Amino acid sequence: MRNTKGVWDRVDAHKSKFFELSDRIWDHPELNYTEFFAANEHSRMLAAEGFSVKEALAEIPTAIMGEAGEGGPVIAILGEYDALPGLSQEAGIAEERPLIQGGLGHGCGHNLLGSASLLAAVAVKDWLAQSGLPGRVRYYGCPAEEGGSSKSFLVRAGAFDDADVAICWHPSGFTGVFLPMSLACAEIEFTFHGRAAHASVAPHLGRSALDAVELMSVGVNYMREHMPSSARIHYALVEGGGISPNVVQPRAVVRHLVRALNLGEMWGLIERVKKIAEGAALMTETRVEIKQLSGEANLVGNRPLEEAMQANLLQLGAPEFDRTDKEFARKIQETFAPSDIRAAYERVGLPADPEPLCEQICPLNGGSSDGLGSTDVGTVSWVVPTVQCRTTCFATGTPFHSWQLVAQGKSPAAHKGITLAAKAMAGVAADVLSDPALLSAAKETFKRFRDENPFRNPIGPDTKPPLEMAK
Repeated sequence: MRNTKGVWDRVDAHKSKFFELSDRIWDHPELNYTEFFAANEHSRMLAAEGFSVKEALAEIPTAIMGEAGEGGPVIAILGEYDALPGLSQEAGIAEERPLIQGGLGHGCGHNLLGSASLLAAVAVKDWLAQSGLPGRVRYYGCPAEEGGSSKSFLVRAGAFDDADVAICWHPSGFTGVFLPMSLACAEIEFTFHGRAAHASVAPHLGRSALDAVELMSVGVNYMREHMPSSARIHYALVEGGGISPNVVQPRAVVRHLVRALNLGEMWGLIERVKKIAEGAALMTETRVEIKQLSGEANLVGNRPLEEAMQANLLQLGAPEFDRTDKEFARKIQETFAPSDIRAAYERVGLPADPEPLCEQICPLNGGSSDGLGSTDVGTVSWVVPTVQCRTTCFATGTPFHSWQLVAQGKSPAAHKGITLAAKAMAGVAADVLSDPALLSAAKETFKRFRDENPFRNPIGPDTKPPLEMAK
């Protein structure tokens, strides 16, 4: 691997500490807004590396920020550290074996994500001190990416108002610049209030909240035929009214997640879903309360920054995996279908490779936009020029939010992915800080987009961070 930038040397000098940090976070998985161990570990590392640290950003107890440097442009490097429910898994084995039945696990690799981002920030801090250039680097520890949308709340609170560029990454089965496409989304809870009654003796006196939930579900299902094919609506029954079928259920709660290709399309779908809820309440003579929990904008790309990120990745080269890395990855691949592996290559625009770990660089913005998810990085990208990369940390074809991904979260291959991601992010930061023309081009690209696309935060002004949502 070529290393022609001093900032990459700083990544190599610090990386072992951040492998250990990633493994500690893996060992202590925490759900949305409860990442107290992870936030404390990241705060402690920031302080030890000489950053000034702010905690409880936007009144979110597990959101933190560390800053170093003076004057100049402000580079925001984004980290995450939340886990997922039901994905407890022993590390380093290729069979499903929960550590705690029904427990938590890092099924999206956020233990790696936050650690590499913090490593990049430390490397940039050191590089700034050595170069004498003006500039500041910030590490944002962002909780609750998995449906909690903390970055949208941070945007609303102005946490990125003076940032010039935002940089992020995500662990993956491939290496390349992150396709700047995602779905805007909003998670909304509908609570129906009815009237309890004996379901046999006096059913006419009852008004079933559960009936209202079921009618709402029917209405939303009929709506699916008449919405854009790129849109998605999912739901979960949060509270069904109890376990007694002989009681007319007086209260029921359903949570809907509305996704669309862009913010404008999303707002229209939300209004239609709300009307369906109100119609269900009218039909059942119940009352409905509507409460937004979270929301995320679609990603906005920035071509100058994406080209800079791609140039760094090409100069660095993809991770080089050894025989042990590949043997474990091949065992993981045996747990899913060959078609899953072929489909993964098709999505990123690369020819299929028999190697179980991808050692290629994906073409810039190549691949398919099918099967898009959502990320709260999207909201940040509407207020500051933003770029993301991904690096190979897992066997090709590994599904996200799976036990297979959790099993690979402490592997040497994943640590190699951390190193490359940190170098790519630090390299882009160094490019922006040392090349005014790149920063100017990124800002001009961003301005042209925003001039034509007014921004409305998907988090409403009265919506509070759902700090209790993990319960």
